[in-house]
Amino acid sequence: MSRKKLINQLKEKNPQLNQSQIETILDTFSESVFRALKNNNSVEIRGLGKWYLKKLKENFNARNPSTNELIYKPERVKVRFRASKNLKKIINE
Repeated sequence: MSRKKLINQLKEKNPQLNQSQIETILDTFSESVFRALKNNNSVEIRGLGKWYLKKLKENFNARNPSTNELIYKPERVKVRFRASKNLKKIINE
C-alpha cells in the first residue's frame, strides 16, 4: 500500500481530519520509529508487530559472483520486522 492510499483510507474513516493533519500524524509516527531504531531501541505495536535491529557479523570470505573475487563485508545492522500472532492470523485466513 502506498502512502497516498493510506492517507485516503484514513481520510474516509476519519472525515473530521483534513489531509494535512493525517500527513502530520503519519510523519510523526514514522519519525518516532526511525528515532527509536537509531537509538538502538525496538518498537512494538501490540496487534501489529515489532521492529528491531539485528547485527550481522563481518564476513571475510564473501565472493563477488561475477568475478569470483574475495571481498570484505564489514559488520552491519539491519532492521527486522516480526509480525504479531494477530497479524499472522489475519493474513492466513
